[in-house]
Amino acid sequence: MITYVKGTIAFKNPTFIVVEAGGIGYHINISLHTYAQIEKAEQVRILTHLQVKEDSHTLYGFAEDSERNFFRMLISVSGVGPATAQIALSSLTPDELRAAIIGEDVNTFKGVKGIGPKTAKRIILDLKDKVLKDSGESVILSTPKDNTLRQEALSALVALGFSRPQVQRILNRILRESPVDSAEQLIKQALRDLSS
Repeated sequence: MITYVKGTIAFKNPTFIVVEAGGIGYHINISLHTYAQIEKAEQVRILTHLQVKEDSHTLYGFAEDSERNFFRMLISVSGVGPATAQIALSSLTPDELRAAIIGEDVNTFKGVKGIGPKTAKRIILDLKDKVLKDSGESVILSTPKDNTLRQEALSALVALGFSRPQVQRILNRILRESPVDSAEQLIKQALRDLSS
């Protein structure tokens, strides 16, 4: 298993890089998230995942460990291959993915090419416990009332122009830490946190 490749970037574009290390050029597929972090770099130490098939050995590269962990979790889900996982990590940051999985937000996944509602539900179902365990967050035991309030507040705040993953994180934290009686109260509290 190749854990990382360290060397000079011989070629770079938003979907792959070629890293020269020890006289060998390694073709490494990357996400836009990784590309943004190494765009200006000439030397790189890139974390990798080697995908072995009968007819090919493909390297996928990541600027940070959290992204590689998400990639590995995503490809463990039935129906999600490395290409789809890479597109998901190009469309969403690891934090946005974490928020979408914990918040059971199927709509966030709908924006990712290759992931339909069924696959999104499967990702959430298969990965929620793992993500909660990895992120150290306690499982949110939400009541149907909490879910209704969360949905109303989420819709209102997204309509106001806030990013869905950021709003989800804040709403989950508020509902975990303090009881809320109305969507209006939840929105006001979230607005305070979002503007601080």
